[in-house]
Amino acid sequence: MPSRKELANAVRALSMDAVQKAKSGHPGAPMGMADIAEVLWNDFLTHNPDNPHWVNRDRFVMSNGHGSMLVYSLLHLTGYNLPMDELKQFRQLHSQTPGHPEYGYTAGVETTTGPLGQGLANAVGMAIAEKALAGQFNRPGHDIVDHHTYVFLGDGCLMEGISHEVCSLAGTLGLGKLIAFYDDNGISIDGEVEGWFTDDTPARFEAYGWHVVRNVDGHDAEAVKKATEEARGVTDRPTLICCKTIIGWGSPNKQGKEECHGAPLGDDEIKLVRETLGWQHEPFVIPEDIYAGWSAKDKGAQAEQAWQARFDEYKKAHPELAAEFTRRMSGDLPADWQEKATAFIQETVDKAEKVASRKASQQSIGGYAPALPELMGGSADLAGSNLTLWGGARGVSRENADGNYIYYGVREFGMAAIMNGIALHGGFIPYGGTFLIFSDYARNGLRMSALMKQRAIYVLTHDSIGLGEDGPTHQPVEQVPSLRLIPNMSLWRPCDAVETAVAWKCAIERKDGPTALSLSRQGLPHQQRDSQQLANVSRGGYVLKDTDGTPDAILIATGSEVALAMDAAARLADKGRKVRVVSMPCTDLFDAQDADYRESVLPASVRARVAVEAAATQGWFRYVGLDGKVVGMEGFGESAPGDALMDYFGFTVDNVVQAVEDVM
Repeated sequence: MPSRKELANAVRALSMDAVQKAKSGHPGAPMGMADIAEVLWNDFLTHNPDNPHWVNRDRFVMSNGHGSMLVYSLLHLTGYNLPMDELKQFRQLHSQTPGHPEYGYTAGVETTTGPLGQGLANAVGMAIAEKALAGQFNRPGHDIVDHHTYVFLGDGCLMEGISHEVCSLAGTLGLGKLIAFYDDNGISIDGEVEGWFTDDTPARFEAYGWHVVRNVDGHDAEAVKKATEEARGVTDRPTLICCKTIIGWGSPNKQGKEECHGAPLGDDEIKLVRETLGWQHEPFVIPEDIYAGWSAKDKGAQAEQAWQARFDEYKKAHPELAAEFTRRMSGDLPADWQEKATAFIQETVDKAEKVASRKASQQSIGGYAPALPELMGGSADLAGSNLTLWGGARGVSRENADGNYIYYGVREFGMAAIMNGIALHGGFIPYGGTFLIFSDYARNGLRMSALMKQRAIYVLTHDSIGLGEDGPTHQPVEQVPSLRLIPNMSLWRPCDAVETAVAWKCAIERKDGPTALSLSRQGLPHQQRDSQQLANVSRGGYVLKDTDGTPDAILIATGSEVALAMDAAARLADKGRKVRVVSMPCTDLFDAQDADYRESVLPASVRARVAVEAAATQGWFRYVGLDGKVVGMEGFGESAPGDALMDYFGFTVDNVVQAVEDVM
């Protein structure tokens, strides 16, 4: 049987050889963390390489994702469907081994990491999901949800502010099954971190309420094993294991130096590494006894079979809970979802009330949530403004595991990244609220939702200058169009309670990406629709008001400006002008419709077009053309009552009427 060091050296060899072949990459972290990884994966990690999606597996996250060859080496060696040819294609087009771990590319990769700190945040989300799911489904004698979340992280992750946001919350929530291994090697890209990172990291995490294991030799397997056992024994709070390591361990001339952080070692140095490690095998050659020492297939299959036996007993004792657990982990919506959702939308139509779309959003949550126990809500300390709470909301806390609402505190970025972790874990559809302007704080988390195609719902309120007196620091201008630019992000800006209810339904049903809801502070009047118009709301854009025959002009609007467009069209009708009004709450959905439908809404023959939206204007010229006009924002807002600002910046019937007459 190979020694632990020999097993770890297989990771080192694969990592340095793959980076060298690619002529780019980061060999230092995989070589430095190989001993820690060997202990965790061989002694503690519960997983099944033949079923990477087994619901009760431990989650492993490499937050310092530049060390991706560590993950790929581990997946290959333990038996995942990641053949050696893919390791040889490290960082090449369409390989299963991209430069950073990418969710959906590689079997066994739990999340996309690379932007430092977000993997750690995702791991916090996964641990929250495990805690809440266990609280909701476990019963005495039946612990069907019982697994750990392990995360590797480096100095860079801890320098990022998001690490403070999420680790502070993790300590408060007492996430006892979250265990983090800190690769304390003292090196980042610019060199020795003592010039810019001198935090007392153990004390920092103790202040967060974490259990901390200090001064662990990251190259001493027994020390790492002992520390991990200690961490697993602490169940009331998360644990940080501080592992002192040498970056690039085994490289005679480059270990401990920044030059092995993000560049190949070079052929000559790799030859010396082989001699130093006693690894006399050719690149990408792994002896059978090493494979045997790493293989997790038998152990993983046995672990899953044992769990399945427990689940079968659970199913006998609690058949309805077992069926619900299976449904939720599959991501399917309840069988009666369509019926209940359709009924709620009709109720909203019948009420026909004037209401702020943020309030309509709260009503939608209250209407849908009783049918969707998988909804996991939250807000970044703005629940009373975002209106994300509903009657059945129960806070997740240290004491209360079975909650369905997270009080995130003022942590917008952390909230978004935690939501990603919750969605990735499975069993929940997370939604989280903040002001639209603060989506900028959370921006990379929203982007990662879209990149990973996760079903996360962002409730972004106070969506224009209409919020008023708080002024330009709080008035979003560029946020809506910039969110529309994120690939795979679906953005809704509904004009009334009906569109808001439809937006929520579409967001809940969307399995392949996130949704951002841009919602008003001010009240929005109900718009009358016939049954066909109501059906067309879910197509993203539709004719809300039409004319007899071909229109002279088309007004396109979203959100609070739809009512303005309707009033302007009425004024123009009094002047004998035939103006069609198109409500376009979701441009990406409209763009996805077939050409015939898009032509029916925006006929090419009608070139006189005006778009109205209280946001930056550039994106609308694709719909109005270069001959059209956009009534929008060309700069920042001001501090004044909302109505006064709308008048000042030209969101008036007179101005919109003039714009239409100009293009005609």
